[in-house]
Amino acid sequence: MTTTPASIEGRIAEELGVRERQVKAAVDLLDGGSTVPFIARYRKEATEMLDDAQLRTLEERLRYLRELEERRSAVLESVREQGKLTDELEARIREADTKARLEDIYLPFKPKRRTKAQIAREAGLEPLADGLLGDPTVEPAAAAAAFVDAGKGVADPQAALDGARAILTERFSEDADLIGELRERMWVRGRLAAKVREGKEEAGAKFADYFDFAEPFTELPSHRVLALLRGEKEDVLDLVLEPEEQPAAPGAPAVPAVPSSYESSIARRFGVADRGRPADKWLGDTVRWAWRTRILVHLGIDLRLRLRTAAEDEAVRVFAANLRDLLLAAPAGTRATLGLDPGFRTGVKVAVVDATGKVVATDTVHPHVPANKWDQSLATLARLAEQHHVDLIAIGNGTASRETDKLAADLIARHPELKLTKVMVSEAGASVYSASAFASQELPDLDVSLRGAVSIARRLQDPLAELVKIDPKSIGVGQYQHDLSEVKLSRSLDAVVEDCVNGVGVDVNTASAPLLARVSGIGSGLAENIVAHRDANGPFKSRKGLKDVPRLGPKAYEQCAGFLRIRGGDDPLDASSVHPEAYPVVRRMAGTAGGDVGALIGDTATLRSLKAADFVDDLFGLPTVTDILKELEKPGRDPRPAFKTAVFKDGVEKISDLAPGMVLEGVVTNVAAFGAFVDVGVHQDGLVHVSAMSKTFVKDPRDVVKPGDIVKVKVLDVDVPRKRISLTLRLDDEAARDSAGGGGRKERGGGGRPPQQRGARGGGREQGAGGGRDQGGRGGGRSQRQGPPPANDAMAEALRRAGLVDPGRR
Repeated sequence: MTTTPASIEGRIAEELGVRERQVKAAVDLLDGGSTVPFIARYRKEATEMLDDAQLRTLEERLRYLRELEERRSAVLESVREQGKLTDELEARIREADTKARLEDIYLPFKPKRRTKAQIAREAGLEPLADGLLGDPTVEPAAAAAAFVDAGKGVADPQAALDGARAILTERFSEDADLIGELRERMWVRGRLAAKVREGKEEAGAKFADYFDFAEPFTELPSHRVLALLRGEKEDVLDLVLEPEEQPAAPGAPAVPAVPSSYESSIARRFGVADRGRPADKWLGDTVRWAWRTRILVHLGIDLRLRLRTAAEDEAVRVFAANLRDLLLAAPAGTRATLGLDPGFRTGVKVAVVDATGKVVATDTVHPHVPANKWDQSLATLARLAEQHHVDLIAIGNGTASRETDKLAADLIARHPELKLTKVMVSEAGASVYSASAFASQELPDLDVSLRGAVSIARRLQDPLAELVKIDPKSIGVGQYQHDLSEVKLSRSLDAVVEDCVNGVGVDVNTASAPLLARVSGIGSGLAENIVAHRDANGPFKSRKGLKDVPRLGPKAYEQCAGFLRIRGGDDPLDASSVHPEAYPVVRRMAGTAGGDVGALIGDTATLRSLKAADFVDDLFGLPTVTDILKELEKPGRDPRPAFKTAVFKDGVEKISDLAPGMVLEGVVTNVAAFGAFVDVGVHQDGLVHVSAMSKTFVKDPRDVVKPGDIVKVKVLDVDVPRKRISLTLRLDDEAARDSAGGGGRKERGGGGRPPQQRGARGGGREQGAGGGRDQGGRGGGRSQRQGPPPANDAMAEALRRAGLVDPGRR
């Protein structure tokens, strides 16, 4: 168990606004092997009601601060070994509260290759540097003459002065307090400027919004930072970090102007001033040289990293939030479903799964060009639907999805007795699943192409259970995901999946190994053991039976038992989220109510007559007892929303069918920092810019809508040639009179900002710079699809179909 200094716990408590003992309790539980879902639900008394969001933040900060402590120890040891660790320096190192501050302090002592300053010191020139800095009345050339020594490599007075300047430059640039001050000043005052590289205008057209662009560091949103960095990486843009928010003078070289305020701060720090003394000019030039050649470069690297880190953090947050919405989308439930994976030449792949998700039939039909076997395809689908009592048709949103949607509509119209309902389903990541080892194990007798149809059908039944079979990054509901830190992204997305799976609960007798592996306390190995035990011995009759699974010890049982459901087992409580350790509390409740546990479950009147305080004891406090009473009212309840579908308007099937002023029903397919994409039943998603979401200021579009929401929107503008649709959630907004120049570009201008600072405020083309291939989906083929995505589709598809991805990236 890792020892955690009290200072870390105290700092986290202050940041979270909670008591230190709450943090200490949570840290002890985490160090003891407990997971965040388990602590949040079953250890509320210990943490005094810290919720899962607070615990996730605590976990992340604990990791950061422990890494900081490890680095602090390494720095102290390094400086101590050099014999340079004074009491004052040790105090400064111990007080450093960030990794950046710690590295600033350590910089002068950090082992490095021989620098010009080090060579100058070895040549005995440090006294010259100190003398000129301490007494500017000395003539530099005359003072330097005394240090000329050909044997030491100092050929003349100028060489001696150059060495002294190198020493002072290093000293100025390694002053931790000065660098910290200048860094913050540049962050507040500076800006990031971009120019297109000569001859790259056509090849880099997707970055056109940044060909002449500048914006303050503090105002740059994450998606814009990532777009700019990608433009630089692809050799389209030149980026310059300017210390001051001011344009360069006409005809000035393409380097940032040097603001005197920074030089003045350096000069004041070291007592340099121009008073007409012999060494004043040389010292002033040294300050200027230090700023230009060392400090500005160092700050530029730091601030570039700061911009990237902040942008990554925000992009990961957006990705995680969208993934959460996708995983927690409304399940259609245990209903027989016919899955259709659309295609033209290769046909439409068909799979029928029963209410439990078991594959009962597969086929391939060819209703579209070139075969055009429409009626034959309808007959096949009708036969399968009738034979297997199908309720739902799940249609993948790939190539030929609209045509296949028409096929399903015709099937419903010709066979009303079947009472079928059709739903468009996201295919994001489906090809990844189809070709995976798990799919081969799960569906060994099916062709890879047919596995996709099975996955589409199951996604409609239970999105969470099916999507956990895919690496979260392959689902692709993020921005610029291939530009993000792999470790940071994976850790965040894995946490989301873990929280979602445990929040919903898992039926241990039907769950797949990938789903079980996401349950608190269970990894992939234990999940495989559970499935193998289930296959060998039949369904689990009770939670106690889990203890018979090889390698599932007491700690794992404690962590997982409350999240695993056993329906129709020996103990009715096993179907609830009540943890087995709390079963005695329920039995006391049943005894007080004068009945058995089975009669108490679901008896709202009796349960509400019981007082939670009467059942509090040394082990279970009021929060847990209150949770138990709520759970017993609706045991095993699913927190996900009820299943419903959007109704697209008849006759509106392609972008040319749209007209400004139309009010349509649609599905939110994705949410970005600049707005939301909405599928209204045509081949392109429309963009609701953040400014068109509400009559009041909207800081975060997710405060208004989330992926999967069914909304009413009005068409503001339609740009058919560029395939752009501008929508609004404010139904009283006036549509544009002339739609030819539309696509919502008037939403992006950034108001009265100078042209060089506008940069597509709506986020449209700059998101296109992010490119479709980066967003996961079904690999290379996905970018060619024409069908509209359903609720919760990948960001890449939404961008592409909203006309915001450069075709060259497909």
